[in-house]
Amino acid sequence: MRLPVFAVDTNSGLLRGARHLRSPNQDARPEGIAIDLIVIHGISLPPGAYGGPWIDLLFTNALPADAHPYFAGIADLRVSAHLLIRRSGEVVQYVSFGARAWHAGASRYGDRQSCNDFSIGIELEGSDHAPYEDAQYRVLAKVAAALIDAYPGLSPDRMVGHCDIAPGRKTDPGPAFDWPRARRLVDLAMRAGGAQRPG
Repeated sequence: MRLPVFAVDTNSGLLRGARHLRSPNQDARPEGIAIDLIVIHGISLPPGAYGGPWIDLLFTNALPADAHPYFAGIADLRVSAHLLIRRSGEVVQYVSFGARAWHAGASRYGDRQSCNDFSIGIELEGSDHAPYEDAQYRVLAKVAAALIDAYPGLSPDRMVGHCDIAPGRKTDPGPAFDWPRARRLVDLAMRAGGAQRPG
């Protein structure tokens, strides 16, 4: 798989190399708050099933409640993430990085609450106990390198799971996510020049 060149336009907050689909589920970040955390999530709709339009529809408030029994309980949720990395490695951006996506919910990182204020949320199409795809790790590394290049508060060490900021409430990306591999690939992407700003 040949990866796109990912780069962040810090003026628009958009990622070059991603497909863009705007979610209405966003608002302004608090003034003066720097982006300094990446939160990794896992999502599959319905649970354990991959592909289809369902994640796009959830994040754009168009999920049909009658299309699957599971959807009846979540169709009215107003949620989003900045990015989704599908099993194939395709990247979809729903919210500009400059805006606050609604991905973390009630959350805490260190002594700071409300992680949506200062984080970027990345969803991986997957589930807690199924291995993520090689393409997802490779793309995540390139995307994270581009984000770290664009936002000085970010680093490979400031990449955490939803489970880390909402323990007891959330478990994703789950034990199947290989954190050492992910961090190693981010470091390699950064050293290889994977972080590039558009000219």
